[in-house]
Amino acid sequence: MTPSILLASTSPFRQTLLRKLGLPFITAAPEVDESPHPGESAEALVTRLAVAKAQALAKRYPGHWIIGSDQVCVLEGAITGKPHTEENACAQLRAASGKAITFYTGLALFHPASDRLMQYCEPFVVHFRALTDAEIAGYVKKEQPLQCAGSFKSEGLGICLFDRLEGRDPNTLVGLPLIALSAMLQQAGINPLTV
Repeated sequence: MTPSILLASTSPFRQTLLRKLGLPFITAAPEVDESPHPGESAEALVTRLAVAKAQALAKRYPGHWIIGSDQVCVLEGAITGKPHTEENACAQLRAASGKAITFYTGLALFHPASDRLMQYCEPFVVHFRALTDAEIAGYVKKEQPLQCAGSFKSEGLGICLFDRLEGRDPNTLVGLPLIALSAMLQQAGINPLTV
């Protein structure tokens, strides 16, 4: 019998990624305050939030393996969030033009019944081309990346914004590092290749 898996997220992007592993899963929205703590690094923030999201659903799903994930991007030392508006998206992309942004994605796998917790933070660096204002405006209008950290969708037209990508797992950019998750699941006795 396949173990029960819960994705502590309603993100359609994370759901699409998790489907790649071919494991049945359900989703639920965790209720977690995502405010950073004073002086908290990006790595510490996303790891803490990934764990908090997984643990927030523990009472409702005690027998499930719960996956929590959180992501931020950092440009010149400052954490950048989702833009929410076209104006903010254009401003974020202008700031990133010709520079590198580091994405940090926190990942947690929690099994409430056994109190077993695994956690990890996966970095990924995006090097942007020098972008014109026309390219930025055209991109934002076409793809509407308003709910995406960094104001782009790397799995779509956003790939045209980059000079190069640097990291272990390109899925990390979309919000769920599948290489790290697969390793965690295997440690939990769930091998996507043999289940």
